[in-house]
Amino acid sequence: MAKKQMLYTPDGYQELVEELNYLKTVRREEIKNDIAVARSFGDLSENAEYDEARNEQAKTEARIKELEDLIENAVIINENEIDTSIVSLGSTVRVRDEADGEEFEYSLVGSNEANPLLGKISDQSPIGKKLMGTREGAVLNVDTPAGVLTLTVLSVSRSK
Repeated sequence: MAKKQMLYTPDGYQELVEELNYLKTVRREEIKNDIAVARSFGDLSENAEYDEARNEQAKTEARIKELEDLIENAVIINENEIDTSIVSLGSTVRVRDEADGEEFEYSLVGSNEANPLLGKISDQSPIGKKLMGTREGAVLNVDTPAGVLTLTVLSVSRSK
């Protein structure tokens, strides 16, 4: 069965590569040392430190496998080819909430890169889906879990 390809900005892809490199080089070595220290405590059948180190090793190896799969199936968007007049993956969009006049800036990214606290929203999120393909000046009604938002697109640019 073919794996689903995921879209990434160049920065998002680089973050995956850096995390994988960290886990394979630094974190694996730390866990290996933790296991060795825990073994030195004696009886492994009642050794909580050993169990914890082995659990951490399993979680790390699972994350490494996940990252390898994500990287293998990644499609990196070419930010130089983004039409800045239309909202697309890799765009930075400034919008105004018409209910209170508050302005927000969002970067549209693939779902694996999304981090709303940093203003990175997925192209699959309710707001992201509505923004995709729109232009400056568009007025959108977005159904969200918190209710309907009316947003006006103030500007569209390429992500930094």
